[in-house]
Amino acid sequence: MRWGSAVKGGTVSSTAVSAVTKRKLGPLAFVEVGEGPPIMFLHGIGSSSASFTQQIESLSARFRVIAPDALGYADSEDPEVAPGMDGFAQSVCALIDELAVGPVAVVGLSWGGVIATRVALLRPDTVSALVLADSSVGSGADPSRRQAMLDRPAELVAVGAIEFANRRHRRLLSPQASADLRARVVANMAESIRMPGYGYAAEAMAATDHRSRLAEITVPTLVLVGEHDVVCPAADSQLLVEGIAGASFATLSGAGHLSNQECPEQFNDLVSSFLSGHPTPTLTHLNSSQLIATTTSQENLCPT
Repeated sequence: MRWGSAVKGGTVSSTAVSAVTKRKLGPLAFVEVGEGPPIMFLHGIGSSSASFTQQIESLSARFRVIAPDALGYADSEDPEVAPGMDGFAQSVCALIDELAVGPVAVVGLSWGGVIATRVALLRPDTVSALVLADSSVGSGADPSRRQAMLDRPAELVAVGAIEFANRRHRRLLSPQASADLRARVVANMAESIRMPGYGYAAEAMAATDHRSRLAEITVPTLVLVGEHDVVCPAADSQLLVEGIAGASFATLSGAGHLSNQECPEQFNDLVSSFLSGHPTPTLTHLNSSQLIATTTSQENLCPT
């Protein structure tokens, strides 16, 4: 595929903005919509740019929104060798450079947040701000989670993408999530993941532990987590907030791991306010077991 060409059949997917098509630069396919300050969205290990449909729709009215498919996912090319976390991050940096949009605000969800962290560490000149949503320092920080991550690709090979998505999606959403959202999450995962890309992503995640390097991050950072996130719970956010100087924090009440899809309006408002320099959630208390955040409204961010 030529640099700058359109992706064949490249609508964002059945779950995305119907009028938006993907472009391609180098190995990455991506959505680019809107004008204004640039924001790049990096998806989780079981999805694609389509998972940010509601962010694309809303925030492109004020921002230049860019959402790539990671290497080996959806419409992006499969890497010839395992890229590791550095390789996944470098592909993002290369896209920022090719689009000449840096520095950009990078919003990463889950695995995408770990990639975003690595981008900020490798190329701080490309990042103006970070939003780390339902994310972590990497699975390498805990031996059991590291092994669980390494075991996942074999399950994908054994049962196939559709059954894998049916099994995995239950942990990604709160008990209150609608049947429609559950169906969309399953469809997006099944359409987006494949080997070897998923396996490379799992290997990279299992090998990553950013705890010792978080202090190197100096850009404004907002950490978000869904109240009912059991994949990357509040304790994971605590490590990020403790390690990144001046980081702000907020919980989206009622949301699970995919907080951007369960509570899109509140998620979008928090991101927009943070990046626009408006009052944002601030960390008011932190201990070994609990993070307490306050917002300007003191209301639930995602009423159930």
